[in-house]
Amino acid sequence: MSTKTTERPTGQRSGGSEHKPYVPDEARVPEFTWGAVIVGSLLGIVFGASSLYLTLKVGLTVSASIPVAVLAITLSRVASRLLGIRRTTILENNIVQTAGSSGESIAFGVGVTMPALMILGAEMDVGRVMVVAVLGGLLGILMMIPLRRAFIVKQHDTLKYPEGTACADVLIVGEQGGTSAKTVFIGFGLAFVYKFLMDGLKFWNGTPTRVLKWYKGAVAAMEVDPVLLGVGYIIGTHISCIMMAGGLLTYFVLMPAIHLFGDQLDAPVYPARMAIHAMGATELRENFTLYIGAGAVTAGGIISLFQSLPLIVRSLVSGIRDMSATRRGNGGGAVRRTDRDMPMWLVGVGSLALVGAIWSTTPMHEHFAWIPKLEMNPLGAVLIVLFGFLFVTVSSRLTGEIGSSSNPISGMTVATLLLTCLVFLAMGWTTTEDRLAALSVAAVVCVAASNGGTTSQDLKTGYLVGSTPRLQQWAIVIGTLTSALVIGVILIALNSASTIYSKRNLPVPAQPLDVSKLTDQGRAPDDGTVYHIWRPTEGNAERVPPGKYLVDDGGRIRYLVDPGINGRLKQRDDGTEVLKYDAPKAKLMALVTDGILNQKLPWTLVLLGVSISVVLELCGVPSLPFAVGVYLPISTSTPIFLGGLIRFVADKFGKSARAQGRTESESDMSPGVLFSTGFIAGGSVGGVLIAFFSFSDAIPNWLGQWQYRQVAVSEAPSFQAQMDQVAAHELGLTMPTEIKTDEDKQYLKAIQGLTYEIIELNRDQLARLAPVAAGIVLKLPSDETYRVPRNETLGAISKELFKTEDKAQQLLEFNESVIPLPDRLPPDTRLKLPQHTWPSLAAFGVLALLLLAVGLGWLFSGGPSATTTPKRPAAPPGQDSGGAAIRKPPDKR
Repeated sequence: MSTKTTERPTGQRSGGSEHKPYVPDEARVPEFTWGAVIVGSLLGIVFGASSLYLTLKVGLTVSASIPVAVLAITLSRVASRLLGIRRTTILENNIVQTAGSSGESIAFGVGVTMPALMILGAEMDVGRVMVVAVLGGLLGILMMIPLRRAFIVKQHDTLKYPEGTACADVLIVGEQGGTSAKTVFIGFGLAFVYKFLMDGLKFWNGTPTRVLKWYKGAVAAMEVDPVLLGVGYIIGTHISCIMMAGGLLTYFVLMPAIHLFGDQLDAPVYPARMAIHAMGATELRENFTLYIGAGAVTAGGIISLFQSLPLIVRSLVSGIRDMSATRRGNGGGAVRRTDRDMPMWLVGVGSLALVGAIWSTTPMHEHFAWIPKLEMNPLGAVLIVLFGFLFVTVSSRLTGEIGSSSNPISGMTVATLLLTCLVFLAMGWTTTEDRLAALSVAAVVCVAASNGGTTSQDLKTGYLVGSTPRLQQWAIVIGTLTSALVIGVILIALNSASTIYSKRNLPVPAQPLDVSKLTDQGRAPDDGTVYHIWRPTEGNAERVPPGKYLVDDGGRIRYLVDPGINGRLKQRDDGTEVLKYDAPKAKLMALVTDGILNQKLPWTLVLLGVSISVVLELCGVPSLPFAVGVYLPISTSTPIFLGGLIRFVADKFGKSARAQGRTESESDMSPGVLFSTGFIAGGSVGGVLIAFFSFSDAIPNWLGQWQYRQVAVSEAPSFQAQMDQVAAHELGLTMPTEIKTDEDKQYLKAIQGLTYEIIELNRDQLARLAPVAAGIVLKLPSDETYRVPRNETLGAISKELFKTEDKAQQLLEFNESVIPLPDRLPPDTRLKLPQHTWPSLAAFGVLALLLLAVGLGWLFSGGPSATTTPKRPAAPPGQDSGGAAIRKPPDKR
């Protein structure tokens, strides 16, 4: 950002007033205890597993800091009451959340990059994943430590760190109780129940979307998520408006322009593989605007780094000066407890050691086979240092501006891949090993940037509550190591559990394969034979689809090994269903790597994004939050923007602003901020709980049985006519009898699009009703067949064969060439319809109005005002503040 920051003494805020943490600097309160570290590390593993699952399924994750903080407070109180042991202090609870927060960031970095290995034709082994997670996680922490004074201390008022601030508020109100706690926990409860009703029970659509027919290509969408609403309120109006502007540029300028110029083209426009007129907003984003956003984020990040360099350098010099003063014998008073970082020499030596370890994996693998090989070279190790420092800085700053939930780590990873592959291309390195090396560089940087942002949030929390930074840094190092060592095992386990070894419909090359060139070997489950592993690439001479195959000694393909992540098959040969993971971000990483090194990347789109950031900076507008808005779906930016608008109204017309002549934004503990904190905490905990449920397909299906509206067919019209009639009614249109004008074409296309959606929603119902004539031979999920003895519906046949009608859909997929969908539906057939938009908007509107009422002071106005200083732990009677603080008995209210 271009905001100027005035340098001030360490510990003072940009406004000149000294920052006073909740626990005073001179207090000696139990903080770094092994119980807190162990509990935090275990929680980090649990939340890391949940976050990894979400990343593989949808490419998103949920910040774990606040849920871990809430659990730390809860576990402490339960243990105190049941076992009679001492309740943990606020600083110990902060150590728990610090150690536990790293699991989520490690999981996201690994889930975004490592599955791309299989797309590029390599094995995703435990050792490789573990090394990337450990090296990237530690590198992110070490590179963030020198930035703490610049971002956390000296820009305390400028960089809000929404989740870090919210986490501190949760810890403080958990310590204090009273009105502040009531405000936070009411917000927590509302958001938790809301999130569970929305994503768990599916009472309403989480992302209502409207395609604007009158402005072709434009889409209005909003994630009705309390977490994003709370983030928008905390980060304020300015940044949220800039983010929204970026989203409007993408969805209301770029996408309509692409449709305007490309709708008349029948052939696809590179890099897309389908015609523009057939694309919706999702396809337009994946094929065009995603590259523009990645270019904008890259340029904005580089510009932001250069703008921050003077402040970063001053902070580094200050840190070295403080370290020298302590070493000269000035004692512990030279640096205050709340300002002690890890020694700078340890940061430097540790960073160099990590870089050496990254580079040495390849030569060491030749002598010690158990050491994973990253295909790394010295230049790759240097690039990791450069891009690591760049994007850890960018991630830390962005996290302070817009929060972890909207931090575009995947965009930074794409930028790293772009730049790394460009360097490799200039060097002429385009082999398979070089592509894997480029991906390894991006993977380490991705994990580093992700963990760097998380570390920033943790240090902001510690700065507010009065923790010792050095102890926090050691806690997150331990938490990172434990999560990194386990996350690879979890990733491989998820992939292996959903991997299918199929013997059906295997390709047959024109000539047997030359197995002498195949060096890797493997086995299939329940098959003791050792096979050769063959990984054909796209465009191979045998014209075999890319993938992994097991080949016998005669050169014949015996098995297709379809992975659980990015695999094509969803059923084993025996017909059993298998849960697959799409890993959308990993697909993007593989596409970028192949696109550059094979010289197929759409550079014009990337440079468009770069130009957008440059133009904005020349106009005096911070480019980085705008670029984030360009990169993210507009559905993410919209609720953040709404939260910023509510903050504007609350600041301008709230009780505190009228009574005191100052804005409510001057307080980090205002009722509106506390209520937003509850939204972030409750929504995050609810999201993680639902993610745990998602490990079983049965539970979400059972919970989501209310997801769709239903309509009963009153008579027996043709199915197509019924669907067209319902679709036209839903859209408020009349089915055109003749197609004469462009408007008729648009109406027909809209109706047919909704008809197709209704058909997809009811495929299970249609499968059960599909007519099957006597004498037809059906293929079964196994290699067996079944001759139908009499005219029957597919549902009845499925029930006869499998004792359940649920297999009818599976039978239909196996026999689509011989089984027609029913032309007519029996009366009283109940069909699912897409969800209404109004319940989503109504529920979200209630949350927004409640937040506005709290911000204006109409509700919970008894909370701290803009001038209130939070209460602090009292010193023990008869002792000075250097003694351990004694906690008051729990508030019985």
